[in-house]
Amino acid sequence: MTKITVLLTAFCLGSLSAIAQLTFPADGGNKKASVSERVGLTDVTIHYDRPAVKGREGKVWGQLVHYGFKDLGFGTSKESPWRAGANENTTITFSTDVTIDGKPLTAGTYGLLMAVQENDVTVIFSKNSTSWGSYFYDPNEDALRVTVKPLKDRPSVERLKYEFTNETDSSAVVMLEWEKWAIPFTVSVNLVQTQLASLRNELRGEKGFRWDAYQQAAAYTADHKTNLEEGLRWADYSINGQFVGEKNFNTLSTKARLLSLMNRSTEADALMKEALPLATLQQAYQYGRQLINQKKTKEAMALFQDLAKKYPNVFMSNMGLMRAYSAMGDYKIAADWGQKALAQAPDANNKANVERLLGLLGQGKDVN
Repeated sequence: MTKITVLLTAFCLGSLSAIAQLTFPADGGNKKASVSERVGLTDVTIHYDRPAVKGREGKVWGQLVHYGFKDLGFGTSKESPWRAGANENTTITFSTDVTIDGKPLTAGTYGLLMAVQENDVTVIFSKNSTSWGSYFYDPNEDALRVTVKPLKDRPSVERLKYEFTNETDSSAVVMLEWEKWAIPFTVSVNLVQTQLASLRNELRGEKGFRWDAYQQAAAYTADHKTNLEEGLRWADYSINGQFVGEKNFNTLSTKARLLSLMNRSTEADALMKEALPLATLQQAYQYGRQLINQKKTKEAMALFQDLAKKYPNVFMSNMGLMRAYSAMGDYKIAADWGQKALAQAPDANNKANVERLLGLLGQGKDVN
């Protein structure tokens, strides 16, 4: 019994010598937050703490947030910018290379700092993303600086926040908003090159064991008229790759598109003759529309006439002939085929579309 008592006493004394690390809200009521958005294929994530105005309107910018660089009285830095938030370092992460207001920045995580002035703000991306606040800021660790204009006299925002605005497929404006100011900077990506890099990477994994993955990658290069030689290699592999390749309309027609874009029309035409017998009605119809868009109206007419023989008196065949005759400028015959298609419309949406096209023909307008 005495032995057990001694052990318990030793355990309790040992426990008291350590401080329990419990979790509480951040000091001063600041709230931790993060915001993330995908720009193209690039993930942009900001981690920050959200201070509140707390009745200090008119005393935030230039007072609570000091102007320029300042000795904060602690740490190793004698010229510290603002930490662009509260408490720990505000950080921003980019999953791929980006540009910030047109200046390049490599993928990675950065400390996000700001040197605020009354009429401009220097936004700093520091390679040091782990220090506390800006007390240890070192300009030698800057990866990038950009200067932006603050937006003033805006609707008041009580708690500091970051938002993504003005999004496009390849860019977004990151906006810090607090009190009546907003501080914007633009993140842009090279979407085509980022997409190509992603395709190369995915084709090295399990998706690279499928013909359709190579065909989709090849089609992307054709759609964007870029890296055509690389796209042609992908197209070839989708047809002939060991254990992967398959000859079908998609693979053959994609290669034909690339050959055509590379001014190898004789090879492209020969490949399409091989591809068309493998096409479904839907695939052949879409290819016929593609020919019309390329102003190859005679080829489109021949294709749609062949389809009508192979699939007589069906909705899509009649639609094809309507489009072909319209492209040739014979709106009366086109309308006759349109009426036949109208009677076979498979649903209300298709019926409404045919009626719309017939209306155009009645006005003497091409439906394509």
